[in-house]
Amino acid sequence: MGKRDDLIAKYAEDLKSKCGMEPDMDLLTKVTIGCGPAIYDADASTVAASQDGELETVKNNFLIKKLGLSDGPELMEAIKKAMETYGMSERNKYRAVVYYMLTKQFGKESVYS
Repeated sequence: MGKRDDLIAKYAEDLKSKCGMEPDMDLLTKVTIGCGPAIYDADASTVAASQDGELETVKNNFLIKKLGLSDGPELMEAIKKAMETYGMSERNKYRAVVYYMLTKQFGKESVYS
């Protein structure tokens, strides 16, 4: 197994143990690949839930540009819901896991097919 496979396994474990979800491994793999090289960078691979600028980046670059959603207050509400699902006390919120949850939350799995 390569490094990416190891990371996907780690993300799947986070979804199971911290988020209480049974991951769709095919979708999780596609979302992880979609994150590109960011998954290998310690800082870029996580989402800083306490930084408003970081949440804006998730909203603009992922929800609006990648998933094609229209801007509105429900986008930030969805991001905050994903952060709460992950656990606010959880220090490392992996970007791929957050993006996976948001993709599922908005029913946008077709973006990755």
